Amino acid sequence: MTPTTPERALAELQAGNNRFVTGAPRHPNQDADHRALVADGQHPFAVIVGCSDSRLAAEIIFDRGLGDLFVVRTAGHTTGPEVLGSVEYAVTVLGTPLVVVLGHDSCGAVQAAREATATGATPPGHLGAVVDAVVPSLRRALREGVTDIDGIVDIHIAQTVEALVANSAVLAERVAAGRCAVVGMSYRLGAGEVRTVAEVPAGAPGPAVPAPAGAADPAPTAVAG
Repeated sequence: MTPTTPERALAELQAGNNRFVTGAPRHPNQDADHRALVADGQHPFAVIVGCSDSRLAAEIIFDRGLGDLFVVRTAGHTTGPEVLGSVEYAVTVLGTPLVVVLGHDSCGAVQAAREATATGATPPGHLGAVVDAVVPSLRRALREGVTDIDGIVDIHIAQTVEALVANSAVLAERVAAGRCAVVGMSYRLGAGEVRTVAEVPAGAPGPAVPAPAGAADPAPTAVAG
């Protein structure tokens, strides 16, 4: 049965990840019969807003199959208008009850942003846009006294969770109505396990979710795109 509540959807992801970590995956919904079944429509139970890192394949690490997950991936799980629109499509048109921001340890986008701000070097091409999107998380980490890369990654995941709800009235309304939740998870590349680092639970009122820290600050010249 496809989970229809945020709680059930999250439990299903956690169970799938546990199977993956312990080496006992079931590979559900990957057979020819299911492929034919979902050809005419999809009903994913979770949106995964994940980092584009090649080691972060959501269907594998959550042991899921065709039609289960609606996956949106960018470097450093940055969230521009296209990402927000994709999430809004999933939660409104498809009725998906859970949005997961999926980051990972040793994130290259976070490392690149930290190096750019430390050296004053301007990243080439459109990489500057990715770096600029991570800078508010670096500022937040600085205010909180967090200096290790994986601690900054956790802050960046939380920042993305907050940004999704703060920047999408559509998503915020679904959350406030108790029809959707937003959860931030961090994946350990070596161990294969995920852990929850941030959450906006179903029913959380919109005003309780802060806007992204540093969102109003101008981007530093050193990392302008």
